[in-house]
Amino acid sequence: MRCRRPSLPALVAVVVLVCCCCGGGAGTSASPAEDVLMSGGGAGGPATRRRAASVTVPITILKSAVSEGAVCMDGTPPAYNLDPGSGAGSRSWIVNLEGGAWCNNARTCRLSKGTGRGSSDHMEKAIPFTGIMSNSRAVNPDFHNWNRVKIRYCDGGSFAGDAYNKEYGIYFRGQRIWNAVIRHLLSIGMSSADQVLLTGCSSGGLAVILHCDQLRAFFPPAGSGRQTTVKCLADGGLYLDALDISGGRSLRSYFGEIVVMQGIAQNLPPACTARMDATSCFFPQNIISNMKTPMFILNAAYDVIQISLSLAPDRADPSGSWRACKSNRSACNASQMNFLQGFRDQMVSSVQGFSRSRSNGLFISSCFAHCQSEQLGTWNTVPGGSPTIQNKGIAKSVGDWYYNRAEVKAIDCRYPCDNTCHHIM
Repeated sequence: MRCRRPSLPALVAVVVLVCCCCGGGAGTSASPAEDVLMSGGGAGGPATRRRAASVTVPITILKSAVSEGAVCMDGTPPAYNLDPGSGAGSRSWIVNLEGGAWCNNARTCRLSKGTGRGSSDHMEKAIPFTGIMSNSRAVNPDFHNWNRVKIRYCDGGSFAGDAYNKEYGIYFRGQRIWNAVIRHLLSIGMSSADQVLLTGCSSGGLAVILHCDQLRAFFPPAGSGRQTTVKCLADGGLYLDALDISGGRSLRSYFGEIVVMQGIAQNLPPACTARMDATSCFFPQNIISNMKTPMFILNAAYDVIQISLSLAPDRADPSGSWRACKSNRSACNASQMNFLQGFRDQMVSSVQGFSRSRSNGLFISSCFAHCQSEQLGTWNTVPGGSPTIQNKGIAKSVGDWYYNRAEVKAIDCRYPCDNTCHHIM
């Protein structure tokens, strides 16, 4: 029996799920909750179990947010998972915006409404924190003992919408969820933070770019006495307004529907909307150069989500000539690979203005991947096997940038020059 191809949001969710289950290097089969770090026990001695590479963190339902109209698509309260910091990290916070696709019309949004991406009633009661969210010093040396919180994603619009579909009873209240949860975190200790890092991958990575300067505005301005260092890391969120293989702009059309349906225009960066239309201002390439808060962009130059769903979606490929290529890079012919190289070059070009600021950081690998900061197998070189550029992996690059130990502007050479990648297609 031939399976029907899933919709755009379903495909995004599938690929994100695949990434979230990626282990370490070749031969790694343990789930995130089972990953452990091993150390030798001396000559001929047994290996010893050290601290787990991930911790399972229970969910908190923020019922008080409902009074502010901050609700998931089905009207249930928003939620977050928090693992408290300790020691020197007790006054530092990572705020992670969960990713998981978008919805652009009543049909796709109704599907999401009955899942954990649209309702806190259907969310997992506890989730593992891995990669940059890990509490293991070996895996996550710079941030392991920080307060680490994941804001759960249930609005379908990168935490940016503010609308209500009366016909189908669907709430698009992402911006209200963002405001309510951040204010709540401030009330339980984040207002006294010395350091804050906003992170997220995929649609959460896009949300980081949209909300980075908004987060900085919650803290006192420079020169006001107490100072909080606020920076942002967007992983797999550099979605480009690129031509697809048919010469159209599939992702622009899709994003345009999201912006209109979810009432996102009013919440987009004013510096962008003052000179461009709202849909253009949902694309990071039109936002990043005017951001005031330091930002680190982590992205695969051959982002598998953008290849499958933006560059070569089914509607742009009626003959199916790209079907094999977009599921297996080794099946791409010379013409197809040339097209992908052009996309890579467009991505590099899109960050040129952004990279001029010394406060910003970059790590653009030549990998066929998507979302690399939250996985044991791609976040750190040991024990996972992070992609490296000039012998420096992702965790070290992000840490060096955040703590101003080094300027990080790492852009890989063209595929297939990098043999440190964890390709997922």
